[in-house]
Amino acid sequence: MNENSERVVLCEDGKYRWTYRMNLYKNPTVFFMVYKIFLCIFAAGFVIMAAADAVNFKDSFLERFLADLKFSGYFLCGITVLCLLGYIAYAAMMGGKYTVEFEMDEKGILHRQTPAEAKKAKKLGKATAIAGAASGSLTAAGAGLNAQRVEMYSEFSKVKKVKVYPARRLIKVNETFGHNQAYTAKEDFEFVKNYIVSHCDNIKK
Repeated sequence: MNENSERVVLCEDGKYRWTYRMNLYKNPTVFFMVYKIFLCIFAAGFVIMAAADAVNFKDSFLERFLADLKFSGYFLCGITVLCLLGYIAYAAMMGGKYTVEFEMDEKGILHRQTPAEAKKAKKLGKATAIAGAASGSLTAAGAGLNAQRVEMYSEFSKVKKVKVYPARRLIKVNETFGHNQAYTAKEDFEFVKNYIVSHCDNIKK
């Protein structure tokens, strides 16, 4: 594939191919994806903590709940700051960009990092996984292992939901246990969106 082909091109083998270069400082998609994971973990922890207080401190539950709420607010602020700093560091190490190649045909769509950036992502992911394991943080270790994943394929027949975010040139292609993302140039966004939707028979259109 020609890495300069940012527009969608129909190749001789019947597959559409294109390359997308995301500015990590201007497009917050990757940050939102990581932050959402931490928010889900945070919310689950808060529910468990509140449930434990409801059982163990029935007479003073309201007081305990308000104290938990205050503590959780500070903790959430800390998580947000750490996520922002971590994302800025990640963006800097990746050279401020996230470059991916796409292949799409009637059966599905492949999202793949370029070889050069895949190498960077694997090194960064390995370092994060080791640091997370050493510190006892399963979340960080898991995030590091996930960062080493450099490609993902979505089969249209298994897709359950398609979400569209035109401002970010983002199309989310979600299966039951898999979540993929497609990015395109502004000029090709409607074409790619309509192509994906028209080939996903198991979604509500």
